[in-house]
Amino acid sequence: MTPAWSYSSIKTFEQCPKKYYHLKVAKDVKDTGNAATYYGGQVHRVAESFIASGTPVPTKFKQLVPTLDKLNEISGEKHCELRLAVAFDGVQYTPTTFYAPDVWWRGIADLVIVDSELAYSVDYKTGKNAKYADLRQLDLVAAGLFTYFPEVEKIKSALVYVDSDDFITKEHTRELHKSYYATFENELSRLTVAGETNVWNAVSGPLCAYCPVKSCEHNRG
Repeated sequence: MTPAWSYSSIKTFEQCPKKYYHLKVAKDVKDTGNAATYYGGQVHRVAESFIASGTPVPTKFKQLVPTLDKLNEISGEKHCELRLAVAFDGVQYTPTTFYAPDVWWRGIADLVIVDSELAYSVDYKTGKNAKYADLRQLDLVAAGLFTYFPEVEKIKSALVYVDSDDFITKEHTRELHKSYYATFENELSRLTVAGETNVWNAVSGPLCAYCPVKSCEHNRG
């Protein structure tokens, strides 16, 4: 059986099964983040406060204002940091609560705007370069939104690089929503096998220098 997963957890497994094991299975290692993740968290909080309640953007983050103004002008019901959780019985995808026993997939949408049959899905990014943008994250969130909002037929999704005002966009349609859930089908199959066999092989790569699993033979931190 595949454990409850998210975009970030499956990306961790894709990067290195051993890292996934220590963070998500054994839970004997904690990733405390770094300066980049701390800054990203600040940006998300500033954006949420501005969109949800009109809280002025602090001067430190004034570069975010043009992007946030554009998003705020879009008409529709706005949802900030929307938690999505989906149960899957092998046939049907249904909404559930974030930590329910039957949860299969979890995701958090940074900003969702629902306007009748049309919705907008925004994921804030703080990276400087959109060259390696991963649109698969948008696929998963779109799938969850189609499950949560049965009236929505089309979603305009975007990775929004708030520091550079870059928008990487993709459109999603309801008729394809099941295929969006299958975005990481191969990785999920591998994760299931790793769990059943308890084999979590380490993978060496450039990110090993930043890995919190200090006991790994590839760690160069």
